[in-house]
Amino acid sequence: MKSMKMAAAAAAAAAFAGCTQYIPSVGPSYEEPEVTAESHPLPDAGYPTTNVAADCSYVPAATNEDPRVEISRDAVAHWWEHFNDPVLEELVLGAATNNLSFQTAKKRLEQANYELLGSYAAFLPQFDVNGSWTLARYGANVPAGGGEAVGYKTTSVALDGQWEIDIFGGSRRQTEANIALAEAASWSVADAWVELTTQIGVQYVSLRTAQERIAVARTNLVLQTETYDILKSRFDSGIGDELAVNQCAYIVEQTRARIPQLLAVEEKLKNAIAVLAGVVPGALDAALAPPRERRDWMLAPQKVSDLPLDMMRARPDVKERERKLAAMTAYVGVAKAQWFPKLYINGTVGFSKRGGVKLFDRESLFSTIGPAVSWPIFQGGAIYANVKAAEAKMDQAALDYALAVEQAFADVRDAYSAYTQEYHRLQALTAAVKAASDAVAISKDLYQNGLKDFNNVLDAQRSRLQLEEELVESRGEITVTLIKLYKALGGGLAAD
Repeated sequence: MKSMKMAAAAAAAAAFAGCTQYIPSVGPSYEEPEVTAESHPLPDAGYPTTNVAADCSYVPAATNEDPRVEISRDAVAHWWEHFNDPVLEELVLGAATNNLSFQTAKKRLEQANYELLGSYAAFLPQFDVNGSWTLARYGANVPAGGGEAVGYKTTSVALDGQWEIDIFGGSRRQTEANIALAEAASWSVADAWVELTTQIGVQYVSLRTAQERIAVARTNLVLQTETYDILKSRFDSGIGDELAVNQCAYIVEQTRARIPQLLAVEEKLKNAIAVLAGVVPGALDAALAPPRERRDWMLAPQKVSDLPLDMMRARPDVKERERKLAAMTAYVGVAKAQWFPKLYINGTVGFSKRGGVKLFDRESLFSTIGPAVSWPIFQGGAIYANVKAAEAKMDQAALDYALAVEQAFADVRDAYSAYTQEYHRLQALTAAVKAASDAVAISKDLYQNGLKDFNNVLDAQRSRLQLEEELVESRGEITVTLIKLYKALGGGLAAD
């Protein structure tokens, strides 16, 4: 009979606890905040075609002259595949498994998921098994002995249970917070992936640019050395100019001195890429060696005509902050629930015996069940302070979310301005390199005919080397800024 009564009471408690899921919880219910953003024209410098003004400056290309393609969400996803470079693709795929920072982010997600799983325990009864064995002896003078010495043994085994009925929703709000934090951790992993792929792409393109600069310097060194050999041969034959020989010699050595610096930059970039890929520096030297055939890194020119708010709110770093705001909102409810009473269903069932009787016997069975209430009525203002602190954290999270949206727009505008402006710089440098190469040929001819001194040749050669390096850097910078633009648009993730 007692067992039937306990079962009925437990069933009633379970039904009541289930009903609390439909009772409104204390504290604010979360709604994603409305974010508005005015539409402003993007800082598009246009694609330079033949749009050169009279003062030799470049103006944005006319609409019918613009060959650029629109960047779509599909183009942003898995952007590294657009380059058709097996080495780059292998680096990105390998980093997903081996990069330590990315693995740390995934472990944080695993931690958040387990914490979420643990929060569901608040809705279930908690049970503990307790057991004891006691040997007691009382002398004749001890009141418990009844005037004579007595001794006995007691043994007990019991199952204690407690079930909190979440009337005011403190546990429900805690679960809401843990769900939001788990989702925030998931978006943090996505953001870490976007950052990782961007770093790999930027460092890889920078490496190939440095290797191209080394090739340019070595090509110029060969040409300058040939000029030096001619001048030295003429001087040795008694028909040359010693000053010109020495001037040419220091230009050769200046160029030679640039190469070790560039080689050091190349090594630094290779090591950085190895760390990003999650391998020991030096392990990728063969894969990162200069390619046998020079290739053009620049993709077809691209543009962004519109920047919708939804696209910025879909960025993983923005979504992470939005989920943290949801968690902070739920924590306000957790704090407010401390103002209200907590209702528990407590119960115990077990066996207890004294002396030599059987422990697991019907007559040794005991059980209890009943409700309990806990209600803090004076905590010295601690609950009020906790509520206000939770509300302040919620307000901070709201500001962080709004700031993240604003920063997303700034990132796109910064990257797009740099990307489109670099095309104008590239066009100017292309024209400058051609002019410098012509100047080298003309100055050599004038010197050989005795019409100009060798300083003109030196200046032309020095300018050509500098401009050729800047041209290589500009081509690399266009690709780097495009990768950063992909990142600013949420690149690296599958399109929605």
